[in-house]
Amino acid sequence: MLAFLLQKSDEVAEQAAEDVAAAAADMAAAAERAAQAAEELEQASREATLLIDPVAALAETAQINEFVYLFTIFLLAIFVGYYVVWSVTPALHTPLMSVTNAISSVVIVGALIAVGAEVAQSAAGVWSRWLGVGAVALASVNIFGGFLVTQRMLAMYKKKDGS
Repeated sequence: MLAFLLQKSDEVAEQAAEDVAAAAADMAAAAERAAQAAEELEQASREATLLIDPVAALAETAQINEFVYLFTIFLLAIFVGYYVVWSVTPALHTPLMSVTNAISSVVIVGALIAVGAEVAQSAAGVWSRWLGVGAVALASVNIFGGFLVTQRMLAMYKKKDGS
């Protein structure tokens, strides 16, 4: 019986040794895959750094010209305004003109401030004053023209005398 138990314990020990060897092989393969994944991650990190560094350098060194930036916004506002105004239905024209008149009134206040501002005798001060005069003139035309158009549109809805 002792021989049988010794034989069984040897078999169990061999099986355990095989299981430990298989587990060690699995762990070695997992460690190899982890090392490969770490290497791929490091490579991806290097590639990302190569992509980010030039963009960051451009962002720091390349300054967009302020005039180009503001002129681009101005052009986009022209296109948006054109499509917004031409898509307004006639029934909404009168309220839209009232809002436009209110906005032009605010523009006139700002333009009057620009005209009357005490600025140094420099090129910027002269430009400010002349642009303010132009803004007052254009906003005045817009306000009075808007009131005339609104008055004519409202007259279309009045009942005519004698008909």
